[in-house]
Amino acid sequence: MHLMKIDPRALKDNPDDARRSKSSPQADALMLATIKAVGIIQPPVVSPETDGGNSFIIQAGHRRTRGAIAAEFDEIEVLVDNAAEDGGAMRSMVENIAREPLNPVDQWRAIERLVALAWSEEGIAAALSLPVRQIRKLRLLANVLPAMLDQMARGDMPDERQLRTIAAASFDEQKQVWKAHKPKRDETTSWWSVANGLSKTRMYARDASFDDELAQAYGIAWVEDLFAPADEDSRYTTDVEAFLGAQQEWMTNNLPKGGIITEVSGWNGPDLPKKAERVYGKPKKSDHTAMYLDRDGKVQSVVYRMPEPKAVTGKQSSDKTEEGGAAALPAQRPDVTQKGQDMIGDFRTDALHEALGRAPIEDDTLMALLVIAFAGNNVRVDTGTGNSISFRNRIAPLAASLVDETGKLSFDMDGLRVAVRSVLVEVLSCRRNMSNSGIVSRIAGDVVGADSFLPNMGTEDFLLCLSRQALEAACAETSVQPRNKVRETRAALVEHFREASFVHASALFAPDANELADWKARNEIVEDQDEDAGDMEAPADETEAGDTGLTTVPEAFLEAAE
Repeated sequence: MHLMKIDPRALKDNPDDARRSKSSPQADALMLATIKAVGIIQPPVVSPETDGGNSFIIQAGHRRTRGAIAAEFDEIEVLVDNAAEDGGAMRSMVENIAREPLNPVDQWRAIERLVALAWSEEGIAAALSLPVRQIRKLRLLANVLPAMLDQMARGDMPDERQLRTIAAASFDEQKQVWKAHKPKRDETTSWWSVANGLSKTRMYARDASFDDELAQAYGIAWVEDLFAPADEDSRYTTDVEAFLGAQQEWMTNNLPKGGIITEVSGWNGPDLPKKAERVYGKPKKSDHTAMYLDRDGKVQSVVYRMPEPKAVTGKQSSDKTEEGGAAALPAQRPDVTQKGQDMIGDFRTDALHEALGRAPIEDDTLMALLVIAFAGNNVRVDTGTGNSISFRNRIAPLAASLVDETGKLSFDMDGLRVAVRSVLVEVLSCRRNMSNSGIVSRIAGDVVGADSFLPNMGTEDFLLCLSRQALEAACAETSVQPRNKVRETRAALVEHFREASFVHASALFAPDANELADWKARNEIVEDQDEDAGDMEAPADETEAGDTGLTTVPEAFLEAAE
């Protein structure tokens, strides 16, 4: 075996090389960057052609050779060895399998050594074809207790969020928590417990209303969260008291005329003055502004309105009349008493229900009335749109646009369609919280073809939620082969779906056949045989999703449907 220099373009690939699959573009970029920065550290191994040719066959180092060609090297050093009896099959197999990448702790130690040798973070990133942000992440390990580093070096690593929490704590705090949660021999660490014991409340710069000058006055030093997404302001501080003090001073300096600074009530809303009414629409000049800090430390403001002062009556009115010299008018009885108004409300409701059940109504009128009905004072919907404005206050303007100044319906079909679509958007939700509409949202999504609007789920965040079996099932529909390790399979799928779209079967809208049949059976329409049951009251044991017992419908509606 001897060294020699040769043009890398003169070397021939080994047709029996064990590695046939192409390497990823990221791996090739890393190889090229390192070759340009430090050259080829380990020369490729070659052997003379056995069929009488004058060329050399690459036994080990195909990617290094391609990297040298891409780097436009005229010559590289190679180790010349005689060809093995098996054509180098075993050597090629061992050379590609018997490898172990550096764990993050060793990577960090190597980076620190390079920094000590006057390498800059930018230079290291360029040589390794990595973002500078990734180099800074690894350097965070300098803030981790050495005992924890030893555990991490064994392959027992926390996830990025846990590592961020650990690195943000002091060594004394880490030592105390590690003493309580240090694993026994041959056991893995409960990094969640460690991070939970070290977690501190973070106040983010993106939530601050004050400027840098006020932050400096309060001694706030921002720390960058290197594990956060790169496209957002991830600076934070754990000095909660200073952050809230700066927010309070900013509110004091920017409080509108006649405004107040208040506290948060038990419902995470402002504690307004007694009898004050919160204004959700366009404010008047006489309205007031209340500013407060929510539970995340953000400055919020609301507009409220105080009731008009009541007219003075009784003895006070007589006294003022004598002082002013004018005679007060005697109080008059209203045309209809409160009880009469209640009776009118009952009469109107019964007549409205009868007309809705029997009177002929055009389809477009029915659609408009449905929008108007959703704007009623008795309607409450837990919307899934994430809007902070109440459902009724969002629908009321749409309903008002369908009615003219005389109270008659006045609309065009385009405006009506927009209103109906907006109502459906606000009402229907598949979120797993109190806004969940249940199976009806799945049915609606299937009808309107919402499957085609689902985003690409082939991302790291979503694929982390899938089991090994589910990941391998996803591989079956692609050219990706399952790996021995789940994380490698996941990484391969993420790379594959960068150029394609992946939607997991469980995310499709079509409802399960058994679930749909059960829902239809429990909500079957039957004629109401009881005259007193025409009010369509819901059963007492109705669930949140509305999937309850048999529904009874008044005869008037059945006759109208016929």
